[in-house]
Amino acid sequence: MQLVMLTAAGVGLATVLGAILGFIFKKSSHKFNDVILSFAAGVMLAAAVIGLILPSLQLGGKYSLPVCIAGVFCGAFFVNVIDKAVPHLHSVIGVDSESHPKNTQKINKILLFVMAIAIHNLPEGIAAGVGFGTGNTAEALTIAGGIALQNIPEGMVIIAPMLAAGISHGRAFVIAAFTGLIEVIGTLIGYFAISISATVLPFALSFAGGTMLYVISDEMIPETHAHGSQRGATYSLIAGFCLMLVFDVLLG
Repeated sequence: MQLVMLTAAGVGLATVLGAILGFIFKKSSHKFNDVILSFAAGVMLAAAVIGLILPSLQLGGKYSLPVCIAGVFCGAFFVNVIDKAVPHLHSVIGVDSESHPKNTQKINKILLFVMAIAIHNLPEGIAAGVGFGTGNTAEALTIAGGIALQNIPEGMVIIAPMLAAGISHGRAFVIAAFTGLIEVIGTLIGYFAISISATVLPFALSFAGGTMLYVISDEMIPETHAHGSQRGATYSLIAGFCLMLVFDVLLG
């Protein structure tokens, strides 16, 4: 149990470490911010496909494909519903420096982005916890290590849009740390509810993947291609995707 707690804390703290590193990014030109947000989109895309959707297929058993597809669409639809009541992420990166909107308005503009990260962290944590619950400590540590390494760049890229929106450093850090806490909770859920989580996990993984795919396509890519920085944004997305691919291969 002590090892589980230490691992859960380590996975969550990796996000916090990434958030601390993310404070090196400052509010700058549209081009710079588009490149940063595109890098975040690439990280999220790799996390969605490699870390969530493919494992869902591997763990889904006989009906893995329909369960995975259903999960992806349910996740996308869920964010679509939330999107109706939440201001778009468009213009988050290009906040007018002369205007001073309220903090709550700024937070709403990045809610979908933060929510997608938080939702995706829960099944990732469950996946690590399930490994410990089944007694396969070596595999569980490998999974947790991969998740922790992935969380560092995720923690970094979640900070940049918030700072660009004018959110204070303290509030941005708290929000980023909360997404890491979600993963800690997921790890403990996976450990204590192995029989339940093993059944639900394939759908939960693909559901989280669907939420991320929706945000990437509907919010992040359009935003990063709206200010004449399409080429740089495209290569930055590819770079973010490849970074996560490197992590996956090195830990595979």
